[in-house]
Amino acid sequence: MSEPTEITEAAVEAAVAAALAAIDAAADSAALKVVRSEHTAEGSPLARLNASLRNVPNDQKAAAGKLVGQARGRVNQAFAAKEEQIQAAEDAARLAAEAVDVTALPTRWTPGARHPLSLLQERIADVFVGMGWELAEGPELESEWYNFDALNFDEDHPARAMQDTFFVEPTNAHMVMRTHTSPVQLRALLGNELPVYRIAPGRVFRTDEFDATHLPVFHQTEGIAVDKGLTMAHLRGTLDHFVKTLFGDDAKVRLRPNYFPFTEPSAELDLWHPTFKGGARWIEWGGCGMVNPNVLRSAGIDPDVYSGFAFGMGVERALMFRNDVKDMRDMAEGDVRFSQQFGMVV
Repeated sequence: MSEPTEITEAAVEAAVAAALAAIDAAADSAALKVVRSEHTAEGSPLARLNASLRNVPNDQKAAAGKLVGQARGRVNQAFAAKEEQIQAAEDAARLAAEAVDVTALPTRWTPGARHPLSLLQERIADVFVGMGWELAEGPELESEWYNFDALNFDEDHPARAMQDTFFVEPTNAHMVMRTHTSPVQLRALLGNELPVYRIAPGRVFRTDEFDATHLPVFHQTEGIAVDKGLTMAHLRGTLDHFVKTLFGDDAKVRLRPNYFPFTEPSAELDLWHPTFKGGARWIEWGGCGMVNPNVLRSAGIDPDVYSGFAFGMGVERALMFRNDVKDMRDMAEGDVRFSQQFGMVV
């Protein structure tokens, strides 16, 4: 144990001066920590002076206590000010060292990826081109005649209502955002010599909610074949080859009777998906049937000489059950991470 130090003004001033000089000389937090240990902690000159107060006569204790207390206060204030100054400088240096220029080019190249919907549409097109079919395109802003009238939709058909279809002003121009790619099929019949075998992929528009299973803007692939002697057997064979190519050799189709204005007879197209997550199952996929004679007449084709079949399905829906996508909104929100998980092939 160190000997008590005599409390004099000279001794107190010497201890304060030494402490202030050490504090002023400290350049960083580590140096300041050493100063705290040497000049304010137990065993420091000021601490020993404070401990010596017990030996001071009672009539002198008040003055001696005041002298030591003020000295310790000066040192503590100087220490706190220096600590704040060093902390601010070190924080500024750390921020400068960790600064990131967000306008600079990245140092690591991240490969992008094409959207899986585009890849799937191309895959579908490849299947039909391989069968000798041709691709067809048409306008997205379509005449109401092409979109409804020529396809045998009655004037009071629900699909022609404002709550289902985007009509373009002025409404008396009878222009709509196409609700399916069937108008492309009709244009193919009007603009080409028979026979016709055309596949029509593209964007369509309906006033659906934006949720996990619906989009107001989505994609369809529709096909039409018009030739002499075509039957439902040709339709079934075409679809069977298509699904086996796209989903595997164990895939197959099932046709259930239904009604569509532009085909007669008509059927719902079900797909047996052999590799579906959770087990193989039947999945409702689209619609199909033999082209309605009224549609053939709209295109100037004699239904007594020619017959045809047509089909259509949603591409987003196909991507959902082909690749186990749970939420259709992921396809529309533009997050590149969604596309990257598919790589460059579907």
